[in-house]
Amino acid sequence: MLTYPTGQTFLRHASIMFAGAMAFLATACAPHSGSPATDTASQAQNSAYFVGSDRCASCHTAEHNAWQTSQHQMAMQHVSRTAVLAPFAGESLKHHGKTTTFSTHESQFIIHTDGPDGKPADYQVKYVFGVSPLQQYLIELPGGRLQAFTLAWDSRPATAGGQHWFDLYPDESYQAGDPLHWTGYQQNWNYMCADCHSTNLRKQYDAASDRFNTTWSEISVGCEACHGPGSQHLVWAQQGQPKSMIDKGLPHLLNERAGVTWTRNAISGQPQRSTARTTSRELDTCARCHSRRLQLTDKVNAAAPLAQGFQVALLDQGLYYPDGQMRDEVYNYGSFLQSRMHAAGVTCSDCHDPHTQQLRAPGDLVCAQCHDASRYATQKHHFHPEQSDGARCASCHMPTHTYMGVDKRHDHSLRIPQP
Repeated sequence: MLTYPTGQTFLRHASIMFAGAMAFLATACAPHSGSPATDTASQAQNSAYFVGSDRCASCHTAEHNAWQTSQHQMAMQHVSRTAVLAPFAGESLKHHGKTTTFSTHESQFIIHTDGPDGKPADYQVKYVFGVSPLQQYLIELPGGRLQAFTLAWDSRPATAGGQHWFDLYPDESYQAGDPLHWTGYQQNWNYMCADCHSTNLRKQYDAASDRFNTTWSEISVGCEACHGPGSQHLVWAQQGQPKSMIDKGLPHLLNERAGVTWTRNAISGQPQRSTARTTSRELDTCARCHSRRLQLTDKVNAAAPLAQGFQVALLDQGLYYPDGQMRDEVYNYGSFLQSRMHAAGVTCSDCHDPHTQQLRAPGDLVCAQCHDASRYATQKHHFHPEQSDGARCASCHMPTHTYMGVDKRHDHSLRIPQP
């Protein structure tokens, strides 16, 4: 989902991001020539192809069922009454002197608003984008472009303040022709957000015609977005799982946690991994989308090292506070790399189920998987009344910052609080 910093924060980084993005669009996103890659990772991924998440379900039923409930599976959806969470029942929203109306017509979801020429018109919603705590809607414009509309639906329960339309830029007004207007390039799905919301996405921008011919294997984030193309894995399964194929036919085997346990050091009481983590495959996989980064090419998939396709942002002023805590929306990876947990060998799936994306245990219990609750879940440690919000581990060690108006994100540097 698109990130919406304030205009001033955005402008500090826009020139660098746009220069890199345009270079990328003019080269890596041109229609593919099919020329072979020379590095080993690219050779491995080029010899396999994407088969779709449905092909995984027959053998990996539990994982597939868990994924079906996830935000990955609902990252982008075709328009339907089930997928669209907003009413679209004639409601209107006035913002900066303009009125936008949401309605339906013959099973189509219609947004009446100002368009590329600044004049009001009806626009049909083509795709649903995201699910919680907000949902955006994609509108198709000429040139193969999909644009993320900047009035979003707050999908939180009414008791939490949700169930209404809101402006993602409540304090700023953008007119047609501005990059941040919903018709502008900064709201363009194809290059701003598509790669993280679909599987095997190819932007395929042609500079000569100024058109996109964007394609994907799956509309949402499927199994192969993380595991890599699965055709050779199917061959491995169909051939009786030959031991000669050590990687099981998967170009990206996510097995760093296999057989790993966490215990507490008898002297310090601190958690320690049974064996040191020697690779970063899982972290790299998550970082493809859960990091503030510049995409260099879309010709790589999860089988390739992170740096082969992306340049991750550093602890730059404006993105992070001077002590390293997140300031702008940085998507967790850069924060987590600073943490003692990362240094100790913790990976994303130690805390998060990779298929549901939910915590492996509710609330503080996820921390108590490794940390001694009798030592830390006490007022002597946290200085707050028992069972209060302040007593929760994340309240001090993972403070939140709100992005996109309603989306609270936890800092993942997991540091000792220093007010």
